[in-house]
Amino acid sequence: MRGIAHDITDQRRREKDLQDSEKKFRDIFNSITDVFYRTDTEGRIQIVSPSVKEIFGYAPEEIIGEKLAKFYINQEQRKDFLEFLNEKGEAKGYEALMRRKDGTAIWISTHAHFFKDDAGNILGVQGISRDITESKKKAEDLRKLEAQLQQAQKMESVGRLAGGVAHDFNNMLGVIIGHAELAMEQVVPVQPLYADLTEIRKAAQRSADLTRQLLAFARRQTAAPRILDLNDTISGMLNMLGRLIGEDIDLAWMPQASLWPVKIDPAQIDQILANLCVNARDAIGGVGKVTIETQNVTLDETYCSDQTEAVPGDYVMLSVSDDGCGMDKETLMNLFEPFFTTKDVGEGTGLGLATVYGIVKQNNGFISIYSEPGQGAMFKIYLPRTHNIKEEEKQSGVKTIDRGTETVLLVEDEESILRLGKTVLERFGYTVLDARAPREAMATAEHYEGSIHLLVTDVVMPEMNGKELKERIEKIKPNIKALFMSGYTANVIMHRGILESDVHFLQKPFTVNSLAGKVREVLDQKEISQ
Repeated sequence: MRGIAHDITDQRRREKDLQDSEKKFRDIFNSITDVFYRTDTEGRIQIVSPSVKEIFGYAPEEIIGEKLAKFYINQEQRKDFLEFLNEKGEAKGYEALMRRKDGTAIWISTHAHFFKDDAGNILGVQGISRDITESKKKAEDLRKLEAQLQQAQKMESVGRLAGGVAHDFNNMLGVIIGHAELAMEQVVPVQPLYADLTEIRKAAQRSADLTRQLLAFARRQTAAPRILDLNDTISGMLNMLGRLIGEDIDLAWMPQASLWPVKIDPAQIDQILANLCVNARDAIGGVGKVTIETQNVTLDETYCSDQTEAVPGDYVMLSVSDDGCGMDKETLMNLFEPFFTTKDVGEGTGLGLATVYGIVKQNNGFISIYSEPGQGAMFKIYLPRTHNIKEEEKQSGVKTIDRGTETVLLVEDEESILRLGKTVLERFGYTVLDARAPREAMATAEHYEGSIHLLVTDVVMPEMNGKELKERIEKIKPNIKALFMSGYTANVIMHRGILESDVHFLQKPFTVNSLAGKVREVLDQKEISQ
C-alpha cells in the first residue's frame, strides 16, 4: 500500500479562521442598528442588513432586487446623491427624505462609496444608512425656538420704542387737549372758532386712542376695568374698524338691545375687536363680509361640560364672524399660541390672537371658535355679566366739578404739561407749587411753611420715580395725599396689571375736567378718612 500524505493543518486552520471570520461578520451584519446595503451599478439592491425591517419596515427578502430610487420621496435628492458620489467617489452624511413601507416619511443620513473588483472596475455602491428623523425634528424644534426668541427680542425692542414714543406723544396730546379746552371756555359756542377748537380737541382725543394701542402693544398700559355697555363701546369703534378692514369688506353690526353690563377696560375691547377684524380681513383676502354681534346668554352645566374653560352663569357674548378661507383642525389647535401665524414671514407677528386670549382670560371669560376650511370662521367671546353696578356709574351727563382752596404740589418734568396743569388747577381755586424735578419738589416742600394737601406727580422722571418721591415727601409733610399721572403706568404702581385700590392714578393725556375732577376726588377722600 502506497500513499502520499500532506500536512493540511495550516489549511484547516485557515478554513477555521475563515469560518470564524464569516460568523463574526454575520453576527455584526445581523446586529447593527443602521442599515448596511450594497447595490449593483444600476442601483438594484443586492445585499441589505436585517435592520432594514426596523427602519424601513421591509423584510430583507422583500426588497432584494428593487432599485434604491424607489425609496426616495424626492427623486432630485437621489440624483444629487449620485452626482456627488460620481464626483467625489464617496458621500458622507448625505441626508435625504425617504419613505417607509407604511408610507411614513423619514430622514436618512447615508455614508456610501463605490466598491470595485481587483482590477479597479466599479461593481456598485455600498453604504450605511441611519434614521435621523428624531434628531432632525429636535434640530427643527430648536431652530423654531431660536426664531421665536429672536422674534420675541425684536418685538420687545419694538415694544420699548412704541411705548416711549406713545408716552412722549401723550404728553403733547395732553397739552393740545388742555389748551383747546381752556380756549373753549373763553369762546361763545355759537362762534365759528368754538367749532374749530372742538375739532382740534376731537382730533387730539382720537390720537390719544391710537397711542393707547401702542401702549397696550408695549405692555405699559394698566388695565383699568370699568362697568360698561358693550354696544355703546363697539358703536364708537365702527368707523375705525371699517377703515381697518377696507372698503371691499362689508362690516355688519348686529347688537342685541338691553345688553347686560360687563366690567372690562374699554381699551381692551378695542384690542380684541381690532385683532379679530384684522384676522378676518386677512382670511377673506378680497371681497367679503365681517359680522359683529352681541347677545345675552345663560350657560348651563350641560353646555359647560363641553367647554373646558367655561363656568355656568350669565354672559355677554361678543362674536366676530367672516366668510373667509376658514381653518383646519391643526390650525385651530395652535391658534392662540404666541408667535403662531399662518401668514408669510414679515406679515404677521403671531401675537394678535394670543393677546385676545390673554385679555379674555384676564377678565374671567372664555372663547369658542367655529371654523372649517372654506367655510369662514366665527370667534365667540364670553364675558361674565356684572351685577355690581354703582349708582355713580349709572349716572350720565356732565358733572359740576367743585372748586378748591387747598395747596397742591405739582411735579412734572415736561414743562408744557407742568404749565398746563398749573393753569388748570389755579383756575379751579387751588394754590399750586410747581416743580420740574423730584429734588426741586423736595426742596419746595421743605421750605414751604404751610400745609401741602396733595402731591400730583408724574410717575417716570429722571431723578427718581413718583412712588419714591411720594415716600420722601411724606417724611416732610406726613399728611400729604398723592395722585400719580403718566402716559403709561410703571411697575411701581402696578399689581398684576390692575391699579391698586389705594393708589390714585390719572392717565395722560387728560382733559381739564378730568384733572380737576380727579384732584377734587382725591382731596375729598382724604377729608373723609380723617
